[in-house]
Amino acid sequence: MAELGREAAWALLTEWTASESLRKHALAVETCVEAMGEAEADRQGLAGEERERLITLYATTGLLHDFDYERHPTADEHPFVGVKELERLGWPEAMRTAILGHAQYSGVARETHLAKALFACDELAGFLTACALVKPTRAIADVEVKSVRKKMKDKAFARGVNREDVIQGAAELGVELDAQIGFCIEAMKKRAGVLGL
Repeated sequence: MAELGREAAWALLTEWTASESLRKHALAVETCVEAMGEAEADRQGLAGEERERLITLYATTGLLHDFDYERHPTADEHPFVGVKELERLGWPEAMRTAILGHAQYSGVARETHLAKALFACDELAGFLTACALVKPTRAIADVEVKSVRKKMKDKAFARGVNREDVIQGAAELGVELDAQIGFCIEAMKKRAGVLGL
């Protein structure tokens, strides 16, 4: 899987996605999902190559979950076109299934931790980015769980973000919503520079 690592995922994303904001979204989701992969690897007691493989799978799944969206934004095509391309290129089935599962309308159940992690991080990463960008500092470091919860109630704020998905994502993972929000904020703080936050 060495050739299908982070570098190959980034190359595929940038080939299909020109939009800076879509690329930033992909990086934010990657950041959160990768952190969940690290926590899962710890939980499973993985080490060495096995640990690296799992974390890379999580990271690349987060990075590529919307890579076809710019070319194929309709529910008829996204993420189905992208998943076909991923299959053609030999990306793992676990990734492809998780990507299908992140679209509520795909009919694909989220059964693995990876699939649940992707779903739980997707809308939330976008929402946290929006929360950071309205701060005077535009910094994720200044975003607090309490203010995120407050902004979630404001329907006019970041109206493209599906709040139900954010709530359902944490529930499917079996974690408190506040804990999930806090976890993703911490993950994004570590990569604030890359994320432009």
